[in-house]
Amino acid sequence: MAYKVLVVDDSSFFRRRVTDILNKDPKLDVIDVAVNGQEAVDKALLLKPDVITMDIEMPILNGIEAVRKIMARSPTSILMFSSLTHQGAKATLEALDAGALDFLPKKFSEIAKNSDEAGSLLRQRVIEIARQSEHARPRTRIRPTASNISPKPSRLIAEQTKASTLSTSTVTQERRPVTSIARKSGKHYKLLAIGTSTGGPVALQKILVQLEADFPLPIIIVQHMPAAFTAAFASRLNSLCKISIKEAADGDVLKPGCAYLAPGGRQMIITGSENAAKLKVIDDDSPKITFKPSVDISFGSAAKTFTGKVLGVILTGMGSDGKEGARMLKAKGSTIWSQDEQSCVVYGMPQAVDKAGISELSLSLDAMAASVVKEVSCG
Repeated sequence: MAYKVLVVDDSSFFRRRVTDILNKDPKLDVIDVAVNGQEAVDKALLLKPDVITMDIEMPILNGIEAVRKIMARSPTSILMFSSLTHQGAKATLEALDAGALDFLPKKFSEIAKNSDEAGSLLRQRVIEIARQSEHARPRTRIRPTASNISPKPSRLIAEQTKASTLSTSTVTQERRPVTSIARKSGKHYKLLAIGTSTGGPVALQKILVQLEADFPLPIIIVQHMPAAFTAAFASRLNSLCKISIKEAADGDVLKPGCAYLAPGGRQMIITGSENAAKLKVIDDDSPKITFKPSVDISFGSAAKTFTGKVLGVILTGMGSDGKEGARMLKAKGSTIWSQDEQSCVVYGMPQAVDKAGISELSLSLDAMAASVVKEVSCG
């Protein structure tokens, strides 16, 4: 059965274009369109689509407010269309915070070389978040508790996921709930490294707001995100969090209690020594590297600089970026954790490290911050 899609935009041209692109895949069926946010709210409640594609700037009710009302009344997986401007980035981040799961630039030429590639990407993203439609719900801030944690030895994770493929096209299966406490292994760490993609902005915010200003490690963050978005995202996080958060710049010295977000469209590399580490931010026009920034590249550089003293965390995201970088960290003696399937928007990147036997612990998003703090604490 095809996933039902509601297309929302005040432009008749864009509605037709998106509809035509999506209907080319038999797994998708555009069941209706809406011309403003209020109509989107009403039709979401009436038609119960699996996915809604949503513009931001619309008459009567804008996309951000429409997302809030839909998530309150009829939770649905929502993909936002955004302009790649600073203002567009801020609005998109607000929409994600309101409950939208993912976003794409409204000008497809900004994400693809040709219309066929753009269409394929749009269909793929819609299908991926359609699979999460049964989990879509208003997001609430939940204080982490011991019952939210699902420790899984890497070998056991690999065995449990043996029947599934690395592709997120497989039907996800629920894991049995496990009650445990956040662990403290006694290892000594010099760096917290986080990699994420689809669903990452909300996941990162939920984790980082729980860290105190005296967090003992520097933090590097690689979030797949366009160049126009990372400065706005870093600024938003910095305004919400007790730790300091900035978009990484070439020459930044890593300091405890500070988080450095890799700039969109570039690569962030750690250089120097574990006691005097710096960031090198470089342009990357290599056709062999899909993601810019890339979790693999940043994690790989961390493995060289910090050897076995990194706590690496792979959060929600499409694909497998981060698997090889995490493997390099693990080979040096570092620790790798992953977000569990149930709390992911897309269980792609975490599944990749789980299935490869790289992740030592699979944690719910609600438990991640408390577990990290306990693991790296000196006391």
